[in-house]
Amino acid sequence: MSSTIYLVSGLPRSGTSLMMQMLHSGGLPAVTDRIRTADDDNPRGYYELEDVKRTTDWIGDAGGKVVKLISQLLMELPETGHQYKVIFMRRRLDEVLASQRKMLVRRGEESPQEQLDSDMKELFIAHLEEVEMWLRSRSDVSSLFINYNRLVTDPRPIAERINLFLGGTLNEDAMVAAVDPDLYRNRS
Repeated sequence: MSSTIYLVSGLPRSGTSLMMQMLHSGGLPAVTDRIRTADDDNPRGYYELEDVKRTTDWIGDAGGKVVKLISQLLMELPETGHQYKVIFMRRRLDEVLASQRKMLVRRGEESPQEQLDSDMKELFIAHLEEVEMWLRSRSDVSSLFINYNRLVTDPRPIAERINLFLGGTLNEDAMVAAVDPDLYRNRS
């Protein structure tokens, strides 16, 4: 049986957790295992499902629900007869890198140096181009690109676009209320 699976994707630290919170608040059931709990980097939680990193077995239970899938795994989606609706988060790459660096420091891991940031930025640019080409190439995938930076400063029109893209049944007021501009901490 074919059904629609809703996906939130993007680079790590691009706003995917915020989008999951918005969609869940708006009334879309989220597939999550709650293994990765809220912390200083994501005080409202990550909304992740660890199984997406190892298998595609989760797809059978995801019809009509939203799943978070980082961009590196997006291109591994099998053609299953399902339709995929992807909300792809975009954020300024300097902010993504700064957020990742701060998260590594909080975890006690080594923080990348500026040269590594420059190299990583180039890798991210190439990866995002590849993902966008892949999204356009699949007939079972439709996508909506969301700018995180605009979302946190003016969520209403973006919530309206998202609701229209997903069929018009979500609670836009609840989606907007899920956006906390105070959590936009790594600005460039």
